Amino acid sequence: MSTSRRAFVKSAGLLSAGAFLAPSLLTAASSAPKSYIGLQLYTVRDAMQKDPAGTLAQVAQLGYTSVEGATYTGSQNFYGMTPATFAKQLKQAGLIMPSSHYRLGEEQYQNQPVQGTMLYGWDKAVDDAAQAGVKYMVCAYLSEAERGNLDHYKLLADRLNKAGERCKKAGLQMCYHNHDFEFMALEGQVPYDVLLRATDKDLVKMELDLYWATKAGKDPVALFQQHPGRFPLWHVKDMDKTPKRDFTEVGSGVIDFKRIFAQAGKSGMKYFFVEQDQTPGSPFDSIKKSISHIKRTLV
Repeated sequence: MSTSRRAFVKSAGLLSAGAFLAPSLLTAASSAPKSYIGLQLYTVRDAMQKDPAGTLAQVAQLGYTSVEGATYTGSQNFYGMTPATFAKQLKQAGLIMPSSHYRLGEEQYQNQPVQGTMLYGWDKAVDDAAQAGVKYMVCAYLSEAERGNLDHYKLLADRLNKAGERCKKAGLQMCYHNHDFEFMALEGQVPYDVLLRATDKDLVKMELDLYWATKAGKDPVALFQQHPGRFPLWHVKDMDKTPKRDFTEVGSGVIDFKRIFAQAGKSGMKYFFVEQDQTPGSPFDSIKKSISHIKRTLV
């Protein structure tokens, strides 16, 4: 997580992280999603703070049909609105929100437990997610203090399973969203592999961030082949061609999305979300460029 992103998250008191996805109906002709192209709302976070209704309408006008939320943790609201009110706002814009991000909750804010996390207020979070129309509740990010050693990742797996059991009772699905640190060897093992092995494959699915996995040197297609059906959610963002390998608009970087989208069926992908943590200018210009490429070449 970038410094600027962490600063935004903490200043808002939300302790959330971003992502990007969209739902998919698979056809015989293509494994790529046909009905939904999604946006992680973190990409337009400043606009969402100022004018949620207008921002959602603008996102829909660009052609996006689903969004992923990121502000429930800490606020126990969706962009300042109750679940029912935000659901109405989505409907008015012609959007759905099948997925939303949440934090683990080990990290405190101003020395107080943070509500709306896996560890604090999870029952209410699940009930509110169901009311808002959310299908997937995603553990979005681990702070450095929440990572620890392999035993701590095994504890995380247990907590994900427990959170997943609560989700299942409400007809929802628990997921885990990666960055790059989960792929870095720790005590001779890869934490991401530990999470895949130690979590129940039905209770806990994965939201694969294609950018972060690629940056860590992992092949998303290989992960799909090793764990078929485990990845119902994707984050679709590209990596630029500079030595920094920074974020860029989909289709402007080095990631071979055609190859990855061809394996959507194998992965179990149902929704994918475009996300760009930082943009060179207006985020709306960037997400317009990304959706144009997706429509032209991927779906």
